[in-house]
Amino acid sequence: MTAAIEPAAPLARATSDPDVPRPVSAPATPGDRLFRGVLRAAGLSVFVIMGLIAFFLLLRGSDALRAVGWSFLTEQKWRTQAHSFGIAAVLPNGLLIAVIALVIAVPVALTTAVFISEYAPVRLRATLISLVDLMAAIPSIVYGLWGLFFLQPRIIGFVRWTAMHLGDTIPFLKVRTGDIGTSYTSSTFIAGVVVSLMIIPIVASLSREVFSQAPQGEREGAYALGSTRWGMVRTVVLPFGRGGVIGAVMLGFGRAMGETIAVALIISPNFKAITHVLENGANSISALIALRFGESDALSLSALMAAGLVLFALTLLVNLAAGVVINRSRSGATTAD
Repeated sequence: MTAAIEPAAPLARATSDPDVPRPVSAPATPGDRLFRGVLRAAGLSVFVIMGLIAFFLLLRGSDALRAVGWSFLTEQKWRTQAHSFGIAAVLPNGLLIAVIALVIAVPVALTTAVFISEYAPVRLRATLISLVDLMAAIPSIVYGLWGLFFLQPRIIGFVRWTAMHLGDTIPFLKVRTGDIGTSYTSSTFIAGVVVSLMIIPIVASLSREVFSQAPQGEREGAYALGSTRWGMVRTVVLPFGRGGVIGAVMLGFGRAMGETIAVALIISPNFKAITHVLENGANSISALIALRFGESDALSLSALMAAGLVLFALTLLVNLAAGVVINRSRSGATTAD
């Protein structure tokens, strides 16, 4: 009687797989541990500073928040002596200025980024990059003065023409106060135009950096299939940088919401919800703080701190969302590696 033949046991997997890279470790020297500790402390200090800022704003704004409660987010008046104040009017106005700035800045910034990354001659590329970076280094007060004394007198004709010819068709472009010169100045639209010039270099610089990281192999593959340069940009560079561009736009949006001096110089402050962007009168939280800080009593100062807390939280959320979008994109993953 023959014994049953058992199947052979599977061969033990070799401890060294040639297809798997062998981890390499080196003993940490005191210098390595010191360098790692400095980097870790620097990274944690960012969270500590942000937490301290939020705590300071919450502490200084607590009196105003206790005085009016949740109505601080719904009240459209700013009468601190009567305990009737809130940001329901200025917060949407600030968002509207930022949206107008993005509508103008994003096409210009993306076109600039694509040109520098893909079309500009090599000898001219460094100069263009320096000029874009120089725009980002110009102080905001310079933009504000330029917008107030140079741009505004020259753009009134365009604003008037737009209101007269498109106001009846598009309601938010209508100006309801008549054809008076001052009715078209210091508007939400003009403030948005000035702020757009300030965020163009941010969006253009980040987008250009993302576009330049598009895989060279995919670029050459597109050319090998007979694609033109624009076809390569449209099928390789732009899809690769989509997440990075979205993140750059969101960072620009956060920058536009927090702009203070330029907006404060341009606008004519009011406390009503803006529904007609070409009319005189606008406001934002940052401009409110800058314009009211010097004349505030204790409760008014606390209310301004509470408004700053709301703006801080909103900007932080926008930047966090931008970081998530960038990290989940192909460009963000490549950068992380």
